[in-house]
Amino acid sequence: MDTAELLQRYADGERDFRGLELRNAFLGGANLTEANFRECDLSGANLIGAKLVRTNFREANLTEAHLEANLTEANLISANLHNANMTGAKVRDASLRAANLQGAILKSADFTDAILSEADLRDTDMSRTCLIRCHLGRSKMMKTLLMEANLTEANLTNAILMEANLHGANLTGAILHGVNATNANASDADFSRAQMNSANLASINLQRANLRAANLSWTTLRGADLTEAKLYRAKLCWSNLIGAKLVDAVLIDANIHETNFRNADLTRAVMPNAGTGESASTSTEVSDQLMALREQIMKGRG
Repeated sequence: MDTAELLQRYADGERDFRGLELRNAFLGGANLTEANFRECDLSGANLIGAKLVRTNFREANLTEAHLEANLTEANLISANLHNANMTGAKVRDASLRAANLQGAILKSADFTDAILSEADLRDTDMSRTCLIRCHLGRSKMMKTLLMEANLTEANLTNAILMEANLHGANLTGAILHGVNATNANASDADFSRAQMNSANLASINLQRANLRAANLSWTTLRGADLTEAKLYRAKLCWSNLIGAKLVDAVLIDANIHETNFRNADLTRAVMPNAGTGESASTSTEVSDQLMALREQIMKGRG
């Protein structure tokens, strides 16, 4: 079926086009709302400016397709979007669970409330992408570019972010339990009120990051760079900061109960009891924590 026949059938009311061969098809600007393209081969297709609201692309082949389009509420579950271009696309409330987006370009796209759990996002360019409240649990995001992306209240539970670039990203209130972000760059990122229990953040770059009121309990920050990081009221209890760099970091009101700072660099760091005006009982507790910290540091030097 050629594109002319497809568009005519759609105009006549037909919606089921599953399994069609539509490689390199030109459908730019077309209105294909609620059409069914399940398991279709649309590799290399041009859908720029198309209206694909609630369109079904489940398990479709969209490799290298141009999808700078309106995909609101579209079904892209298990679709192959390898190297697809979705720059500026509107993908709000869409489902891309287990989709292959490796190497895709998603710059400045809007994925608000979309489902990307278990998706393959390796080497994907998501810089300045809107991912507000997006579901990204168990997604593969190794070496993904997320510079200045908006991940406010996104759920990244158990996602793999190894070597990802999150410079300047907004992760306010995000859920990152169990995340593996070793060697990632999250400098200047905002993690305020983020939940990161049991995460692996070894050797991560958190220079100047905002971690105000973030929960980092039971988290590995071994060798992390937290230079000038803001850790006001952050929870670091039972976390591992062995060899971490906290030069000029601010930890006012932070919870450092049983935190391991062995061999950490705390040069000019502002610690929990510095000018906080705590009650006597709280100050005593913090003083005990700092005494234990000093002992750790001395042991590390010894």
